[in-house]
Amino acid sequence: MKDMPGDGRRPERVAEALLRELSALLYHDLKDPRVRGVTLTGVKVTPDLRHARVFFSHLEGAARGQEAADGFRSAAGFIRQKIGRGLGLRYSPELEFEYDPSIERAARIDALLRKEHHK
Repeated sequence: MKDMPGDGRRPERVAEALLRELSALLYHDLKDPRVRGVTLTGVKVTPDLRHARVFFSHLEGAARGQEAADGFRSAAGFIRQKIGRGLGLRYSPELEFEYDPSIERAARIDALLRKEHHK
């Protein structure tokens, strides 16, 4: 079914598709060592589909998060080109990559709870 103008769910669907495409790119095509160990955690797309914020975590935490963001930024043109072809969008969204500390925060809370439970 074709998207209708004013369809409020379209940005959500594009965000989900972007996440799938970006995950495949990360796994198969991006060779920059700065993005190794990265897990994509979410994508938010503006209603006009022109901008997308991509959230990610890193196995080694925030210390490597900035490095990974730099790696993504250096590959942004390549990523946009691949995304545009893969999704068939008229315009590939401008991508912004942001470290997501929520997994690290959850692990810290879990460790504190386990420590308290074992007292």
